[in-house]
Amino acid sequence: MSADLGRRERKKAATRKAISDAATQLFVERGFDEVSIREVADAADVSPTTVFAHFPQKEALVFDEDDAQRDMLVAAVRDRPEGTSVSDALRDLYRRELIGLAFDPTGAHRRQFMQLITDTPALRDYASRMWLRHEDALAAAIAETTGQSEPDAETRVYARMVLQLQILAFEHDDAAATIEAGFRIFERGWREPR
Repeated sequence: MSADLGRRERKKAATRKAISDAATQLFVERGFDEVSIREVADAADVSPTTVFAHFPQKEALVFDEDDAQRDMLVAAVRDRPEGTSVSDALRDLYRRELIGLAFDPTGAHRRQFMQLITDTPALRDYASRMWLRHEDALAAAIAETTGQSEPDAETRVYARMVLQLQILAFEHDDAAATIEAGFRIFERGWREPR
């Protein structure tokens, strides 16, 4: 029975990935608003009903790695080297992600993907909502690693702000400078320009 369950789950995951990959390719090639669910279903060789069984709305087709992103954020905090602050660990993670986009040999696809999100208001808004869903997990990881039984108000504010920083960075031409400025403010506070 458990072997069947494992096989069934693997098959569901493979179908979900095939649908998402087909959708992303079509969206990158033609634009999000120009592709129908029927076209995605045809490209993935499934029915539209199967598409909606895996993805509740069209925007969700693009964001099939939500759990992996949450796990990456939490791991950056929980697995940081001793003596490394939470801010330094998250800054390093954000830097690695930016470098990955800029210099990864397969990064052209990732850059096209990010451009698709940037150029499509519905995807940009959905991406922001999805990213901010990680606030509770990030706040809990910070609390856990800093000796709090649960996140206090400052930890929750920090978690929200650090997630917002990444959204802000991807909205600007110089994402790296935005990330560095954000973490400087987290560390020193904001200083009024004179």
